Amino acid sequence: METWKGGPPPAANLVHRERDTPVSIDPSSIPSFGLPQGGGQPGGAPAGPPPVIVPDQNLVTQLLDQMQLKHVVDEEGDLTAPWENFRVYYMFRGDQKELFAVRAFYDRPFPLEKKAELLDLIDEWNRETLWPKVYTHTHEDGVVRLIGESQMIVGNGVNLEYFVGTTANWTQAAVGFEQWMVERLGLQEQVEDGDSASGEDGDTNEA
Repeated sequence: METWKGGPPPAANLVHRERDTPVSIDPSSIPSFGLPQGGGQPGGAPAGPPPVIVPDQNLVTQLLDQMQLKHVVDEEGDLTAPWENFRVYYMFRGDQKELFAVRAFYDRPFPLEKKAELLDLIDEWNRETLWPKVYTHTHEDGVVRLIGESQMIVGNGVNLEYFVGTTANWTQAAVGFEQWMVERLGLQEQVEDGDSASGEDGDTNEA
């Protein structure tokens, strides 16, 4: 499958749920991220505002399909898109599923004595970028790994175009952090060696 090249697909191609009923969205009512589109309502009247929707996992699945990203649903029911050295989860949390989170788990392990260097690194990332917020997680065996996270509240509804664009940007930023970290820590040679050893993996996306 061809991998996503970055940039959100037109929101008009997605189907959202409103009051638990699948609805096909009128393409003329959704801005198309700079792509040419027909003008407004019949007779030249301007198009109305994009719909406010309560997103769900089905909508995110459609978005990942249009971004041509491989994805699965894990044992806990969370949607995840796997890459070679990390996984991105798309999760709805809260009693009413009102919190949407895009969370990246970076698989590369670091020894505990390297944690101070990692904290300096992610402090720079968090200071200079909007998302994801990155933090460390120290396992019981002393291994340190990194997690990136972006969140928005969606329980009261959200503009469809905003949700689509933001989710795509958060995904791209999660990929970007992995590449940035590899460059900053001088891990490119390790990554290339790992790619050569593992060969072509049909179950993950390409960065």
